[in-house]
Amino acid sequence: MFNDIPKNKQLILFDGVCNLCNSSVLFVIKRDKKNKFLFAPLQSDIGKTITQHFKIDTEQVDSILLYNPKKEKIYYKSTAALHVAKQLNFPVVLMVIFFIIPSFVRDWVYDFVAKNRYKWYGKKEACMIPTPELKAKFLM
Repeated sequence: MFNDIPKNKQLILFDGVCNLCNSSVLFVIKRDKKNKFLFAPLQSDIGKTITQHFKIDTEQVDSILLYNPKKEKIYYKSTAALHVAKQLNFPVVLMVIFFIIPSFVRDWVYDFVAKNRYKWYGKKEACMIPTPELKAKFLM
């Protein structure tokens, strides 16, 4: 479907102007020892293409998205975050225990943080520009 994404990778779409989101991306990059993830801002061309394909209104779903090209499936909100955590090393992988909590409860907490993230963590004027070392991990 999206030829730019290798089938052995998963794409994390994030709010490129959000400080919390950018910090989360750097957190995952640091712990992605098996090089499973690629990243793109929701505001990028690939981000817009994927959200349009899956008919996701980014005004309504203010969320991290995880796209799995092998399954042609998209995860969002807390489920996306937990699927990312599941593929990272100890101790982050322990976050999967939160899958036992119903998604409507997890997503309520997720939405509360998402709603307040600019107020609590701030916002950039433009999307993060990756360093030359990290550029290969980003699709724009």
